[in-house]
Amino acid sequence: MELLGMSPMRIQVTRIVTVLVLVALILGLRGAEARKVRILDSFEYTAISCRGHTASITDFGGVGDGKTSNTKAFKDAVNHLSQYAADGGAQLYVPAGQWLTGSFSLTSHFTLYLHKDAVLLASQDMKEWPVLKPLPSYGRGRDAPGGRFTSFIFGTNLTDVIVTGANGTIDGQGAFWWQNFHNGKLKYTRPYLIEFMFSDKIQISNVTLLNSPSWNVHPVYSSNILVQGITIIAPVTSPNTDGINPDSCTNVRIEDNYIVSGDDCIAVKSGWDEYGISFGMPTKQLVIRRLTCISPYSAAIALGSEMSGGIQDVRAEDITAVHTESGVRIKTARGRGGFVKDIYVKGMTLHTMKWVFWMTGNYKAHADSHYDPNALPVIQAINYRDIVADNVSMAARLEGIEGDPFTQICISNVTIGMAAKAKKVPWTCTDVEGITSGVSPRPCDLLPDQGPEKITACDFPAEPLSIDRAVLKRCTYRVNHM
Repeated sequence: MELLGMSPMRIQVTRIVTVLVLVALILGLRGAEARKVRILDSFEYTAISCRGHTASITDFGGVGDGKTSNTKAFKDAVNHLSQYAADGGAQLYVPAGQWLTGSFSLTSHFTLYLHKDAVLLASQDMKEWPVLKPLPSYGRGRDAPGGRFTSFIFGTNLTDVIVTGANGTIDGQGAFWWQNFHNGKLKYTRPYLIEFMFSDKIQISNVTLLNSPSWNVHPVYSSNILVQGITIIAPVTSPNTDGINPDSCTNVRIEDNYIVSGDDCIAVKSGWDEYGISFGMPTKQLVIRRLTCISPYSAAIALGSEMSGGIQDVRAEDITAVHTESGVRIKTARGRGGFVKDIYVKGMTLHTMKWVFWMTGNYKAHADSHYDPNALPVIQAINYRDIVADNVSMAARLEGIEGDPFTQICISNVTIGMAAKAKKVPWTCTDVEGITSGVSPRPCDLLPDQGPEKITACDFPAEPLSIDRAVLKRCTYRVNHM
């Protein structure tokens, strides 16, 4: 070997140089490796508030491999960032990856932002879903008499909270929950995907929601809410996967959303029977626009059936529904109490429907046996206009309550093309009162035609709601993360 001819000193020097070269190479490789995994992301979006501080979930030990639980990482991140609530607020950035986590709660003056290739995966370990008491306006859970699992992304008593992104995904992995529900194995009500309670200034925008265990978006007892530009998808046979359910909320704007679900695309609610009557918090000042809905077994927009706190001043326009059971449905019953009034709908385009209009005064589900059958709902001032539908099985099924008719119904400028195998009688009406104008096929006698001069008779308010005056800011960020 070449070393045999060297002096001991030269051999020692050579060994030292070799070690130093190896150390340098190792350090260089580590530095290169570190440089490779550092990522600088830039993004911008519009929001009700921009934030002064930003951190990535990877800063808190998050691992986006789809297998590692990140529940602790998300809770630690929100807890740490909450210190900035009074200092410009904070944003948690979720980069590309699959982030498995259980339920976690947000905080005030906070934004959760999802990269376009980020997927939040809901854990199927029930230990990661704390149990809450039933909602006070419901008195019990929807699936079971007791409590309910905490929603996947949750918050209560918050101000200024945002869930947004570049159409990143929140996947509820609902099949696990649907199977347990169908098999009667749940002791508590299934979790919702996003829920905020007793909160003000909420924005949910530009995210995709998949396979929710139950309802997708549920703001409840809250105000000043914007739900904009979201996509919701669940199998059309999945149980109770309502799209967006404003519940005892005020000043709500829902616009530019695409929903495929196993239940109502939008269901407006305000409490159930005696519990909702006692709680007494209506949903009011709600605008829905530019909705696209596919729901073969439910409605594009439903009002009720849990409406015991009242529903008032709902405005819907530019609604498209395809292969959907009904365009607008009002659901109520004896014992509900409350009211649904001052409802305004215009500009609906409907394709392949069972019904265009459906009002139900005998909806059977009750919270318990203690409801008051003499608590009758008031359904009045319902306005529908400028609607075109084709391939419809039945134009309308309007069923009020005997002794408690639904009144002041106005339907105008409506053209309904009936399906080849449509019902012989396109309209059925009982215990309803109102007028029509320019409606085809001819409505029932309880809604007499007022002639073409009344074709604009059905109201739609010109004055915008205060939520329409909300000004969105453009927020720009750069975040360096692993």
